[in-house]
Amino acid sequence: MAKGMQKHQERVYALNRLGKDLARRASSKCELCEAAGVPLKTREVDPVPEEPDIDHCLMVCETCQEQLDYLDNKPKRVQPDHWRCLGKTIWGTLPVAQVVSLRVLRQLENDYPWVGEILEHVYLDAEVEDWANNP
Repeated sequence: MAKGMQKHQERVYALNRLGKDLARRASSKCELCEAAGVPLKTREVDPVPEEPDIDHCLMVCETCQEQLDYLDNKPKRVQPDHWRCLGKTIWGTLPVAQVVSLRVLRQLENDYPWVGEILEHVYLDAEVEDWANNP
């Protein structure tokens, strides 16, 4: 087995060990859009620590996972209305969700006026701001 493949499998295994704790923290709902009753996946948030860390992971639904991937690779396929939920998520108490919310909203800000209205009122801890600004 190739070294890279083995390392990837070890990482996936380590993330899976966090699964129960993540599902409990998320109350089995997407930690971004709060979708319930749907399959959830673990998503690590940059910068990714050497060892998987629950504080750098989110439980996200398939839609959020897909939309986050689109933001990075295919911005024209992004469904901006899906992200209106971040107006609530950014005010939550979970720093990793606040970081992702802020990053997504900043990417959408220039194209959608409703995003500016959300960001205009956002106040986050300095640590969260630093994390969001330094992926």
